[in-house]
Amino acid sequence: MKTNSKILLVDDDLGLLKLLSIRLNDAGYKIDTVSSAESALNYLDLERPQLVISDIQMGGMNGMALFEKINEKFPALPVIILTAHGTIPDAVAAVQRGVFGYLTKPFDSKILLAQIQKALNNAPQTTNTQNAQPLWCKEIITQCADMKDILSKAELVAKGDASVLLYGESGVGKELFARAIHSASGRCQKPFVAVNCSAIPEHLLETELFGHVKGAFTGAIRNHEGLFQLAEGGTLFLDEIGDMPLSLQVKLLRAIQEKQIRSVGSAQFIPVDVRFISATHRDLKEEIAKGSFREDLYYRIDVISLKIPALSQRREDIPLLANHFLELFANRYQQNIVGFSPDAMEILLTASWPGNVRQLMNVIEQCVVLSAASLIPPALVYDAINMETSQLKSFEEAKKQFERDYLVRVLKITSGNVTHAARIAKRNRTEFYKLLQRHQIDYSMYKVRALDPQKDKIGTQA
Repeated sequence: MKTNSKILLVDDDLGLLKLLSIRLNDAGYKIDTVSSAESALNYLDLERPQLVISDIQMGGMNGMALFEKINEKFPALPVIILTAHGTIPDAVAAVQRGVFGYLTKPFDSKILLAQIQKALNNAPQTTNTQNAQPLWCKEIITQCADMKDILSKAELVAKGDASVLLYGESGVGKELFARAIHSASGRCQKPFVAVNCSAIPEHLLETELFGHVKGAFTGAIRNHEGLFQLAEGGTLFLDEIGDMPLSLQVKLLRAIQEKQIRSVGSAQFIPVDVRFISATHRDLKEEIAKGSFREDLYYRIDVISLKIPALSQRREDIPLLANHFLELFANRYQQNIVGFSPDAMEILLTASWPGNVRQLMNVIEQCVVLSAASLIPPALVYDAINMETSQLKSFEEAKKQFERDYLVRVLKITSGNVTHAARIAKRNRTEFYKLLQRHQIDYSMYKVRALDPQKDKIGTQA
């Protein structure tokens, strides 16, 4: 039995909800309850259980409508439907639509527990963790419900050998996802080989992928195994495949279809056994329309697609990631830094993050290297992020900063003469003094001191 799995119960009968909770808690499950389908959908925006058990007749949205919503957004999440007026045709229809189980009240507890266990045996177990991830995806740090749902799909995908295409902006962690899928697969003991298709010149990319034989071109003084051969039995990750030259796309397509390659300069075909995971930040359908990507190759690599959200779409992960990177770099650089000031964390939470997790990691590393305090101050974070990627200050903050800068400038012009400064600002002296007090500005600091003929002589001879 997979105990500690989280189950969401949905029923507007509070008595039955309580009874079911007690029975399933006693069976070792973690239970959350809601009394309507609408509340269940709100819950699923924040948490992701391993199983949903729902009554079918409820006020508002019914159980089957809830299932349709869940199946549309979270297809890997199993749902068991409970009904007081079930018929065999109803049950058959529900199962055909994708409901995992269908039980009629009153039901035998043993039958329900058996159905639950069967559902959990088929469900991914990623989502029952909070901050810690299973070993296969331990590098992916998240508490975001959407990310956990993608990890659940990735775990299911890993069980087969279908080609996977990862979509996402640069820096979201597409290679980490590819490695996680490899680690969860039956190929995990074999090599994981990654190549960035946009980082290698076209004339070198072919030999990197397929290898070459001695004498194939000037400088080919020995046989060279390509990445296909190095990944034999394992996974070949083709990052930024949308940037691959068209001439190589033809050869890649043939290799995927025929499961064999031919090295540059060779007439011999070599069988290969690799799983393909590709990634891109481009919209490949747009690239196909422009003629820069082959449609037939697209359908070969996009058997299953997963879209990884940008960091700005999962801001709840920013504190978790920031503290992880802080600990990592504090240890690396032997810095005694224990955290971020509240204002520094606020800047991290509201920044736009065009470079995603990679940019966040670089920002934290810079802050750790430059910080002389045990808490990272906001000024360091602001400078590391760069003003262009930071959010604008609030109106009140900007107004306060403008007021202070204006007062300081006027005091400098008048050499600290408050009467003169108030006249320039078109304010009476009393109001001007209040402004100085509000901004804690000491006007006497701006007064020009009289020269002491003994202390301020320039070039006095000894």
